[in-house]
Amino acid sequence: MAHRYGGVETGGTWCVCAVGTGPDDIVAFEQFRTAAPASTLEQIAAFFDAHRPLAAIGVGSFGPVDLDRHSPTWGHVTTTPKPGWQHTSVGPALRDRLDLPVVFDTDVNAAAIGEQRWGAGAGAASLCYLTIGTGIGAGLVIDGRPLHGLVHPEVGHMRIPHDRARDPFPGSCPMHGDCWEGLASGPAIAARWSTSANDLPDDHPAWALEAEYVALGILSIVTVASPQLVIAGGGVMERPGLLEDVRVRVRELVAGYLETPLLAERIGSYLVAPALGDRAGVLGALALAQSAVQ
Repeated sequence: MAHRYGGVETGGTWCVCAVGTGPDDIVAFEQFRTAAPASTLEQIAAFFDAHRPLAAIGVGSFGPVDLDRHSPTWGHVTTTPKPGWQHTSVGPALRDRLDLPVVFDTDVNAAAIGEQRWGAGAGAASLCYLTIGTGIGAGLVIDGRPLHGLVHPEVGHMRIPHDRARDPFPGSCPMHGDCWEGLASGPAIAARWSTSANDLPDDHPAWALEAEYVALGILSIVTVASPQLVIAGGGVMERPGLLEDVRVRVRELVAGYLETPLLAERIGSYLVAPALGDRAGVLGALALAQSAVQ
């Protein structure tokens, strides 16, 4: 029998579990709300228990997380603002409960891997998968591997230019105020305009401001990491017309300094929407599980 794998994306709001080998071979799938750590991890484990045999489990987790395999807290969620989840064992807990190899990474790295293997990033040696929704995060895949370092990239907490005359909003990040996430995430939009982003009409000034902030953050990623492709997803980026407005502003901000058509007339081929939608993370988790065997 061919190997089957388990993948789980543990999000701040939802957990998504799947068993299979890829997007065309999903034999079991379940989504449920992320609750307290003990009950959530037991629900994940019970799902995989019900679909054995499995060769390995891949986990893409919300964070921050500890990815250092030599650390005593490898596989833990660390300083997350999500109540009750600070310093919670996820990777080791599932490994020990299921007695299976576990590969652990961030949720955005998992999504980046999924898009590179099966989605919009197929064939790209390097890419950035960006999600703008409840928070802002990015997974970077360089030379086919997710980028890890001292910890892991936390692009949502970059500092970007904040024109306080145009936008006096102080920012919504509980730790950094007006970092990128504090200015451009879904909760930041809601706090600034006192209503959900979903309730703002398309011609509201919120969207020109949002395009500006998203473009500034993407420019920082491009100038530092130079990925061959940027995939921009998340709930905020689903607003009709926003992606095209961001493309226009990124091209203006580059101002011809970087001579490549992908940052000029071909920017529509460089800054793209996800192909896997909200399945990117769990599919990337399956790819992580496969790496444990391959």
